Amino acid sequence: MLQSNLIQENAMSKIKAIAGRSRYYGSFLSLDLARVYLSTPGKRADTNGNHVRAAVQWLCRAQDVSGDGGVARSYSLVYNPFFKRRGWTPSYPETTGYIIPTFFEYSRVAGDRNMFDRAVKMAEWESRVQMKSGAVMGGTVDAPPSPAIFNTGQVIFGWTRAYVETGKAAFLDSAARAGDFLIRAQDPDGAWRKKLSNFATSRIDTYVYNTRTAWALLYLHSVTNEPRFRDAAIKNIEFALTQQLQNGWFRNNCLYMPAEPLLHTIAYSIRGILESGILLKDQRYIDAAKKAADALMANQRSDGSLSGRFNDRWAPCTDWSCLTGDAQTGIIWGRLHQITGEAKYLEPLKRVNGFLKSVQLMSTENPDLYGGVTGSYPINGVYGKYEILNWAVKFFIDSLMMEDSIAAGK
Repeated sequence: MLQSNLIQENAMSKIKAIAGRSRYYGSFLSLDLARVYLSTPGKRADTNGNHVRAAVQWLCRAQDVSGDGGVARSYSLVYNPFFKRRGWTPSYPETTGYIIPTFFEYSRVAGDRNMFDRAVKMAEWESRVQMKSGAVMGGTVDAPPSPAIFNTGQVIFGWTRAYVETGKAAFLDSAARAGDFLIRAQDPDGAWRKKLSNFATSRIDTYVYNTRTAWALLYLHSVTNEPRFRDAAIKNIEFALTQQLQNGWFRNNCLYMPAEPLLHTIAYSIRGILESGILLKDQRYIDAAKKAADALMANQRSDGSLSGRFNDRWAPCTDWSCLTGDAQTGIIWGRLHQITGEAKYLEPLKRVNGFLKSVQLMSTENPDLYGGVTGSYPINGVYGKYEILNWAVKFFIDSLMMEDSIAAGK
């Protein structure tokens, strides 16, 4: 009887595996996917403003389809085995957190009160799903709640900005509780090794890109003036600098391939150090970020894009480009232009934005796709394969608005 049950269980397992593969490969029979896959970079003649409006429209749809106030993590053009679906995936606390400041900023620039209200709605949702410890959960909102250091830092940006914009103490309370969770979890050397995320690899014990979490604590300090947030942030940045090589590259800086980190996480690390340096008026931090940003600038491709991964010699490791990382790097170059006045950073920003505009999904009437930015280009690149990612769209908006802000002399 026991043997018979085992045979039946094995048979059912094989049937489910076959069915899953069938759903995955069958989902490739899609006109939308074919059009995106076979598309070539489009014309770059449209204005930044029109591209930003299309991207904002996609993020608004991602918020609306979620039905809870958060922003759907992504739209998958094929069957996604992890989420067991094609199309929209659940709301994502981490990235909704840093979409909040983008919506507030767009509301200010465009004079659009609806975007302000949407940002507030996101911040309220984040408070509703915040864990009792103060942490923000890893993964999408449908997963069993588990604390995640990086995710917590990213939502601090949203809560703190929401407090600045609205004056509602509840947002600052959520941010402070999140900050205290980060402090309790921090090791004496400034690194975070505990409670990184249930969705992170165990192959390395810490992630340098948590400099962006340190920056969030400094932003919180700028509003609360609580020294504990500033002190914890400085400890982490100091640790991160011990992981930087002479050429500007960072060790332990990728979820799965630390020898060839993603441009996405490289840019996270650089931005965290740069913005911390700006807030602290610490030239050493700014110079460390500048060294890495300059190395990326030397590796910009002729079409304006960058490789999706770089090794410790800054040698490009992929043919595909990580579009999120491209946009993040453009923002870094724009910030360096703003604080140094050096003109050399402006042209690379314009070129990467030109490339990103050329691959944004604009030639479609499908509202689930229109205005979106895929994880990789081409769409079958490893990062965010066959997906439109809400954070790719967010950083795309930020990079284009950065360029326009510079052009306006702001």
